[in-house]
Amino acid sequence: MDKLLSRASALVGLGPACTPSITFSDESSRKRVTSYKDGQQVLVFTDKDPVAGEVTLKLDPGKRLEHMGVKIEFIGMIEMFYGNYHEFTNLVRDLDAPGELTQTKVYQFDFASVDKQYDSYNGINVKLRYFLRVTVARQYSPNVVFEQDIWVKNVQTMPEINNSIKMEVGIEDCLHIEFEYNRSKYHLKDVVIGKIYFLLVRLKIKHMEIEIRKRESTGSGSDLYNESETITKFEIMDGAPVRGESVPVRLFLSGFDLTPTYRNVNNKFSVKYYLNLVLVDEEDRRYFKQQEITLWRKEL
Repeated sequence: MDKLLSRASALVGLGPACTPSITFSDESSRKRVTSYKDGQQVLVFTDKDPVAGEVTLKLDPGKRLEHMGVKIEFIGMIEMFYGNYHEFTNLVRDLDAPGELTQTKVYQFDFASVDKQYDSYNGINVKLRYFLRVTVARQYSPNVVFEQDIWVKNVQTMPEINNSIKMEVGIEDCLHIEFEYNRSKYHLKDVVIGKIYFLLVRLKIKHMEIEIRKRESTGSGSDLYNESETITKFEIMDGAPVRGESVPVRLFLSGFDLTPTYRNVNNKFSVKYYLNLVLVDEEDRRYFKQQEITLWRKEL
């Protein structure tokens, strides 16, 4: 009787589910990063890299599973904080026709020319992710679904134009400073070098600091939402400056979790970075000047 019940369950699709897994063909030679999803380690790919490997559907010995087909998808998706999902890439490969699994089975897959023009991104209100999804379709039971993320980083070319930044700011008859940075565009391992010149000081300045601020913008028009966070801040001067004094700035970018500047990614979000110069007086009033910089990826 038990055997008859087991056979009947399998025939109507109620048998045991299989356990899918994905192995990439070149994973031993690829770099890994910690992703946004459960802190797992995922493989790094670039836009030019093929995504290929094997899908294994594991069945326990003696078990069987009827299915309506097996497929694998390569998906690029933007996930917004308010629950909206936007797929910008979806390629499908059929791995198996409807049938019955009676033992563990391995399938080959290859997405040789899939578009990966955008970098993976894990932000405050938006995520951009690439992942493979294996689906074992079943007629009378829930489908068996397995997802495996990858991380995409793309190397960019050096900007042809990279002018220095030089500006004068101040408060009339109270404060006049001039600041300059050696460039306006920096790669992620670069060093920001600059100087702050005090041309007029009639405020009792207590200290001065510089910040790297990140601004993430999602949506557009009336639905545009900006979220800012301070990546780092450090003090570059302690004590009151005098007229004619200059303060050097040297900021190493390699120690921070930065991404390239992203502008209007798939018409869904942008990410910009700013150098924020902050002066604090003896009454803890803050005076600041913000300057946008462009970040780009020189190497993986």
